[in-house]
Amino acid sequence: MQWCDEAIVLSLRSHGETAGILELLTREHGRHLGVVHGSASSRVRSTLQPGNRLNVTWRARVPEHLGVLAVEPSCTRAARFFEKRNSLVALNAAIAIAAAVLPEREPHATAYQDTEVLIDAIPGGDILDWGPLFVYWELGLLNELGFGLDLSVCAVTGVSDDLIYVSPRSGRAVSREAGEQYRDRLLSLPQFLIGGATENAPMTDISAGLQLSGHFLQRWVLQPCGKEIPFARKRLADLAGREIAQMTVSE
Repeated sequence: MQWCDEAIVLSLRSHGETAGILELLTREHGRHLGVVHGSASSRVRSTLQPGNRLNVTWRARVPEHLGVLAVEPSCTRAARFFEKRNSLVALNAAIAIAAAVLPEREPHATAYQDTEVLIDAIPGGDILDWGPLFVYWELGLLNELGFGLDLSVCAVTGVSDDLIYVSPRSGRAVSREAGEQYRDRLLSLPQFLIGGATENAPMTDISAGLQLSGHFLQRWVLQPCGKEIPFARKRLADLAGREIAQMTVSE
């Protein structure tokens, strides 16, 4: 059995003396693993860095086998993430979330394309630039997996105005008036998620958005599988919190 596809590198771990097991997010075949012979060499290993895009060919005698991967570099962009510390934090968070929540060998072409867009956007700016996109990306993963949030109308009254909360249980929006007496138990709804401009989203909204998407990834996707939010993703949330603290001090 054989197929060819485009893929984003998620991780590489050693396998024997000279080979490695490569974890990929592919366009047509979902999250997929395979053995890469010769991956211990510095030349090949540099190609297999997380975030790089490859053209890959997977071969196995039967579909259930781990299989062997032949790889060719398509876009070796991993080095760009070392120019800014925050960019590397964001890349590691995205890679960790994709590996944790996407089922193995289950095609999710939209998730692949959205991940490509996110990874291309991160090195060009800082968290104020790509933070809202990261939140949209995680909410898109939830939607792909059948756990989309409903932020269109208030879950209590049905109105579409003044939505500022989200129920942590149902994932539905709640208006200011309906949620006032329960505000300490509700999640904040960033305004950029209901039509606001992402270009000018405040850091507090980005932080709230990361808390929102992280909460439902944990509750609906990871927890039922006995998993926790990856440490790399927690570092991204911590980064957002530090950015808010620095802004407060500077004011």
